[in-house]
Amino acid sequence: MRDEEIAAIRELALFASMDEKNFDELVQGSYLQIFPPGLQLISEGDPADFLHIVIEGCVELVATANKRETTLFMIEPVKTFILAAVLKDDVYLMSARTAIRSRILLVPADAVRQVMAKDGEFALGMLHELANYYRVSVRTLKNQKLRTGVERLANYLITLDTLQGASGVCKLPHDKRTLASYLGMTPENLSRAFGTLAQYGVEVSGRKISLSNLEDLTVLAKPEKLIDG
Repeated sequence: MRDEEIAAIRELALFASMDEKNFDELVQGSYLQIFPPGLQLISEGDPADFLHIVIEGCVELVATANKRETTLFMIEPVKTFILAAVLKDDVYLMSARTAIRSRILLVPADAVRQVMAKDGEFALGMLHELANYYRVSVRTLKNQKLRTGVERLANYLITLDTLQGASGVCKLPHDKRTLASYLGMTPENLSRAFGTLAQYGVEVSGRKISLSNLEDLTVLAKPEKLIDG
């Protein structure tokens, strides 16, 4: 990695407070690479050789069984993914592929475990990262278990609009197939859900979404702080 890249990584929350010598040891064998969209980064069942940190772009975490596939998480900067497998020196329980062009830091798993054992600040950063993922997993499970597909979509759109400036017009960051899988729906059910939301002021044009009646949409969605944050 170039000096300016190392300096930028040093400022990330995960590494900001750790000992300088330990940081140097950690990045010595690391790689910062740019990957094209749609590239398989890891496969479930494979040993966890690297800790991956998304610096730019977006990574889709997926799982498969019985010839079915589902999207579990969408990882955006700046976050690690599948940290637990690295810490346990175990296999990945999910696969990962780039959703868009992405810049990702790959840190050797052995180095992560060795440095954590002797650097309390780094270990604390990893603990906070794991805690965040646990809370995200609980929120995701509650969203899936306690809401209908239409309600999940409505809340997703309200959150997306808020993140993109609360203008009433937002853009889907992923294609509709990925969105359907992420929301636990089939593409057909997602299409019907968009049709249902039309009466609540939701207009769809490709990836562009217009929310002209946010008040009624919010009444339908019933946003919940302990689910949506």
